[in-house]
Amino acid sequence: MYVTPEKIAAANKASLETVSSFASLSLSTVERLVALNLNTLRAGLTDTASNLEALLAVKDPKDAVSLVSGMVEPSLASSVGYFRSAYGILVDSGEEVSKIVDGQIAELNKSVTITLDELSKSAPAGSDVAVAAVKQAIAAANATYDNVTKATKKIVEIAEANVTSTTGAAVKAVGKAAKKAA
Repeated sequence: MYVTPEKIAAANKASLETVSSFASLSLSTVERLVALNLNTLRAGLTDTASNLEALLAVKDPKDAVSLVSGMVEPSLASSVGYFRSAYGILVDSGEEVSKIVDGQIAELNKSVTITLDELSKSAPAGSDVAVAAVKQAIAAANATYDNVTKATKKIVEIAEANVTSTTGAAVKAVGKAAKKAA
């Protein structure tokens, strides 16, 4: 098996495409995070201005305590919403990276299989057992990778469901506690 200039050029092109995909994904993720931060900042400034205006209009200290207590739950819900959105952006990005890596692994497996087939043609008699063993080891490694990937996705789904239910309950509990304190 010889490495030809065409094969080198194809490998370089594939590498550049992968780097380009990662760069594009990174920029897209940063862009989404910046947009989220700007929108959150804009909403926070608006909420702060209206809360400050409401506080300045209060004459009775008891009403001020009640008003501040009423601000706790929406503020906490806003914070939780921000973190969920940021987490969602990062999860989306991670899934895209995973797709790129899976594609690279598939290409590598294909390349190794082709190379093994080419080598086995010129290998001495009896080496087909070794080639078959290597192919079987590659297939086993791929199956293990697939199983680990599936298990990891299940664990992440379960963790996400738990975090979602826990944060929702925590926001409600804080809101009730703040209302009781008022």
